[in-house]
Amino acid sequence: GLGRHVVTALVECGARRIAVASRHASAEAAAGMTDHLHAAGVTVRSFPADVRSWTEAERLVETVEAALGPLRGVIHAAGVLDDGSLLQQDWSRFETVMAPKVSGSWLLHRLSAGRPLGFLVLFSSMASVFGSPGRANHSAANSFMDADAHDRRHRGRPALSINWGVWSDGG
Repeated sequence: GLGRHVVTALVECGARRIAVASRHASAEAAAGMTDHLHAAGVTVRSFPADVRSWTEAERLVETVEAALGPLRGVIHAAGVLDDGSLLQQDWSRFETVMAPKVSGSWLLHRLSAGRPLGFLVLFSSMASVFGSPGRANHSAANSFMDADAHDRRHRGRPALSINWGVWSDGG
């Protein structure tokens, strides 16, 4: 999946301690990644966390730093859809999509404020630039992430919001 591709890219760039966090984190997924990386001196740990919650996001950062050392970078790759025409959208559908992207990116932004990060990467979407039929909630959430990254860079802090297009295996 996407997590495996991100971990592989980080390792190729020299990362040797990697934390993978997800609301759906599984020890089996982390074990599958660590088996072939352990021999190369790479540690990959999986942490269950919902970064929509300040308490869980704060606990995640503290737990990761206790287990793996200081936080050096963050990749926020939340991807949630709840499609429907604007007339079919209600607040719960907006919240389903916006909470992981908006709250998650904002809380990670806040929690990384005093840390010397080398990077903060937000997985956004071209929908924030061009819109997407049936995805007003998705477009709004990704627009927030783009604005957050621009603001961080304006303040001299690392940030990149990637406006992904269509992925070959979905999205």
